This record gives sequence, structure tokens and C-alpha cells, in this order.
Amino acid sequence: MCVGVPMRIAAVDGIAGTTAYGEMVDLSLTGPVAPGTWVLTHLGSAREVISAEEARLIADALDGLRSVMAGGGAGGAFADLENRDPALPPHLEAARAAGKREA
Repeated sequence: MCVGVPMRIAAVDGIAGTTAYGEMVDLSLTGPVAPGTWVLTHLGSAREVISAEEARLIADALDGLRSVMAGGGAGGAFADLENRDPALPPHLEAARAAGKREA
């Protein structure tokens, strides 16, 4: 399973960024970013630029998963998903609405 981890870029040198945690991140997929920018990283590569709010929600969800895996509860880690109906991503909803059974 791949897990994206939000990281804040502290410094940039060409296509390489250094995160606030001191890790090097490849910025080839995001293009130039300024220090202070939040990115979603996978296996040492920044995959997309995200907002500080989105970074917080992802970090909260990861904390909730760690807690559950350690035998605790999720707490409010998924509060943004509670009390709403599940929704398909837009491309799958369009396929469903068009009567397709496979995406």
C-alpha cells in the first residue's frame, strides 16, 4: 500500500527540495515551488502541491491510523468524512451516470 505523506518544503535547489524534517525530495513532478510550500510525497518524490489545510487533514488521518494500529481509537482523525454520504470521484460518477459498469 502506498501512503502519501505531507511535508513542508524548507529549501529548494533546482529540482531538489529539503523538507522541514531535513529529508531530500525530488520536485520533478511538481515543478518549481517556494520554501514553505506543502507537498504530498511518495517514496521521496513530491507528487502534488497541497494546501496547509489538506496537509493537516492528511496528517490527522495518518495519526488516527497509527493509533488504531496500536490498539487505540481513531479519535477525530476522520471528522471531515463523518456525517456525509460516500461519494465517487468525479470521473467514476460520470461513468456511472452514463450507465457504464466499468471505468
